[in-house]
Amino acid sequence: MSVAAASPPLTRQGLRAARQAAWVAAVLAAALLAGICIGETPISVTTVLQVLANRLWGAGHALDAIEAGIIWSYRLPRTLVAGACGAGLAICGLVLQSLLRNALADPWLLGISAGASTGAVLVTVAGLGGGMVAMSGGALMGALTAFALVAGLARLSGGGPGARGAGQIVLAGIAGSQLFNALTSFVIAKSASAEQARGLMFWLLGNLSGVRWPDVHLAVPAALIALVVVAAHARSLDAFAFGAESAASLGVPVRRVQVVLIGAAAMAAAVLVSITGAIGFVGLVVPHAARLLVGVRHGRLVPASALIGAVFLIGADILSRVLIPGQVLPIGVVTALVGAPIFAVILIRHRGAS
Repeated sequence: MSVAAASPPLTRQGLRAARQAAWVAAVLAAALLAGICIGETPISVTTVLQVLANRLWGAGHALDAIEAGIIWSYRLPRTLVAGACGAGLAICGLVLQSLLRNALADPWLLGISAGASTGAVLVTVAGLGGGMVAMSGGALMGALTAFALVAGLARLSGGGPGARGAGQIVLAGIAGSQLFNALTSFVIAKSASAEQARGLMFWLLGNLSGVRWPDVHLAVPAALIALVVVAAHARSLDAFAFGAESAASLGVPVRRVQVVLIGAAAMAAAVLVSITGAIGFVGLVVPHAARLLVGVRHGRLVPASALIGAVFLIGADILSRVLIPGQVLPIGVVTALVGAPIFAVILIRHRGAS
């Protein structure tokens, strides 16, 4: 009797989870198809599906070689990287906002963007690595160096698990960002040619134009690892809502959770920034939007932030390709133009609710 009585609730819960998973998959698939189909040269959904069938299962559909090349070699990897970066940066912003209890925290708070910029400039302009290191590799090294510097500075200044520790990380991030931004400007002013400076400025504003399949193999695993690690600590993040001291009183290993989650966020953001450059507002705006939709429980907030971030950045990438005919805008410009008004609305709604 007890087993039979317990079965219906479990069945209903399983069906609800299956429906939610199907809905998430449908939204993500629609966003990916839109990112592949929409552009300066529109491509039909049928053609996209036929190209995928040919590549994945050898279907043998007769297709125009140019269109097939655009879909498989350009738009598909670009859209996959956009979705992965959107999801990963949103997760990183959510982690920082939850752990630091700072509504304005995002991946750039740790100086990762500024460090990636400096690394890219040193490789491209100053020749660091003797031509053996790509720009994305230099950006990754710079991002990790910046995070290590910020973490070390926060620790030396007395940063701990409490509110004071969160404040120290914020201040260390600001100092680190200013330092690496100054280094980037110095190297460009001293050594870059006009052509190099133009290319670097485009990359620093966020750029998906050069994305290819090797970048997919970096971006997608980085975003998935961050998602899995953060989702596994959803209950711990709920406990941090009332502060690190309260989380510790509930049995959460505060120091270990902080190191794991901030480390995962920093690593993911470093990898993603090294591929795309600085893309702002995703990690700042998306977690707030997700809270308005699904509430503050991280069991639902983490996957919702990842989904919204992926769809948001894919949509921004589409706008960057079609907003000005014959020209591709840096995606960071689009996210700022869209994200700033959205964030203003969120701030006003929070003020009205308080």
